[in-house]
Amino acid sequence: MGSEDPRPPLTVDEVLTTTRTVRRRLDFDRQVPRELLLECLAVAVQAPTGSNRQEWQFVFVDDPERKRAIAEHYGRSWDAYSAQPRPRYAEGDVRGERQRRLIESAAYLRRRMHEAPWLMIPCIHGRLGEGATTVQQAGLWGSIVPAFWSFLLAARARGLVTAFTTLHLAYEREVAEILGIPYDEYTQAGLTPIAYFTGDDFRPAPRIPLETVTHWNAW
Repeated sequence: MGSEDPRPPLTVDEVLTTTRTVRRRLDFDRQVPRELLLECLAVAVQAPTGSNRQEWQFVFVDDPERKRAIAEHYGRSWDAYSAQPRPRYAEGDVRGERQRRLIESAAYLRRRMHEAPWLMIPCIHGRLGEGATTVQQAGLWGSIVPAFWSFLLAARARGLVTAFTTLHLAYEREVAEILGIPYDEYTQAGLTPIAYFTGDDFRPAPRIPLETVTHWNAW
């Protein structure tokens, strides 16, 4: 859904329930203007951040050589991850029913990540040391992941699609060197391609029943 798209704007619930991890339907040929990315970022930085520090940074990459270098590290990590045993689910579990399709689409993104018009890496000031407490971990990630997710939601509302990934973090230092990110000062929190999409619009995805994940007053 681009600026010229005649479809009505998405409601809040539609944005929240149809922001998919899109891999196969990225439009590699249509350019995404910087101005649109900045619109999304203006929304993202309204997200909560610990003590209102706002110590985030967002690195957008459209340079072909840098995109390819980042994608190569992502691919190496994906190859190692995909070689691990798959989770097993009971018959009828929606996660098992969609597993093969998910693997195939993930393999597609592994091959073509570098072709996306933009890649974006959100970063947060600071780095957790070994033995960091749960409070320290929550404080760091809680000050960047909400902004990252808000960016993806804002992108969806503007007709763009994304894919929240973290596999490249196995090579975080190498990617920091590619982009000039000061590794000792800033922690990368993920990676997403950004593009318009091809095909029809998106729908809510199947999820496991709420009663299997809901607790009242105690576990």
